[in-house]
Amino acid sequence: MAVFHTPMITLSDGNLIPQIGLGVLRIDDEGVTPVVESALEAGYRHIDGAAGYNNEAGVGRALKNAGFTQGENRKNLWVTTKLRDSEQGYDSARKAFDRQLGLLQLDYVDMYMLHWPTPFDWRSGETWKAFDEFRAEGRVRTLGVCNFLPEHLERLHKETGEYPAVDQIELHPTWQQREVVAYCKEHGIAVEAYSPMARGADLNAGDGVIARIAEAHGVTPAQVILRWHIENGTIIIPKSVHADRQKQNLDLFGFVLSPAEHAAIDALDGPTRAGHDAAFDEKYPAAKDVEWETRNDYLIVDFKQDKVEKEAWFDNSGTWYMTETDIPFAQLPDAVKTAFQQGEYSTWKVDDVDMIERRDVE
Repeated sequence: MAVFHTPMITLSDGNLIPQIGLGVLRIDDEGVTPVVESALEAGYRHIDGAAGYNNEAGVGRALKNAGFTQGENRKNLWVTTKLRDSEQGYDSARKAFDRQLGLLQLDYVDMYMLHWPTPFDWRSGETWKAFDEFRAEGRVRTLGVCNFLPEHLERLHKETGEYPAVDQIELHPTWQQREVVAYCKEHGIAVEAYSPMARGADLNAGDGVIARIAEAHGVTPAQVILRWHIENGTIIIPKSVHADRQKQNLDLFGFVLSPAEHAAIDALDGPTRAGHDAAFDEKYPAAKDVEWETRNDYLIVDFKQDKVEKEAWFDNSGTWYMTETDIPFAQLPDAVKTAFQQGEYSTWKVDDVDMIERRDVE
């Protein structure tokens, strides 16, 4: 078996994180166990999870089965998990973290993250107090955030006096978030990319440019995109449930992009994110004018999926995300109700309450 040596990124707190990790979003609790086990066997030493993925127990079983919950193996493994948005707040975060450690069968995690900034119900500052205590107790090594924009990072710093060590954001060739990346670099925040290939959409980006570069190097289009991230110094967490692809996603160091090739991928940047639905914007422009509060651009929608309470939030750019809380469908403004009822978005009854279905997020 090939042995892959993953580069390490030095974070602002001095900790070293493997630049390549395995993402485990959208894998059920039972199915995630063999996926993590195969990744560890392939050489992954960085696993990225979250309470919101509803599979922490399965990840914990994999770590236990493979012998990575203690000893030298544990010291050489980086495990990240994230707090549910509905459990933000000092007291609730402390309870949630204890539960999460138990599910993972670990004494500590290497990084604990705020999953979303929730500007409509900002609790990041008080939650960070609990995070800071976990770090002081030795149960967390590094503190991070996900999906924070510069204004959220500024607000967190103002309230806590600290920037996170990592900001995990959606980032790929057609959605490079250059403003966010520049802000992070200026303030010593490492950038970690989820959906590093736009859930596969970027493999065919640029009228075949990725495929042509791949052919020139004798590698796959996925390896070209991941290599581009590596050369940018970005931490990446590609997801694959297939052992062969897991190995390919680690095997990025037998080739180097030329300056022209790297620039060609840079030039693919655009306005489309993996979760963005341009068809929705065009069909229901009135929905883009809805706001949750006048001070921000968010509307919250509650629904159930697999009997679990979820929450979608809508911003004025036409993008939907998901988190967890409890805002009933009946409270939606008419423009959005109509979009869901007449559009390609299903509604159904759960306990005689109208709920809606939408996509999950990373």
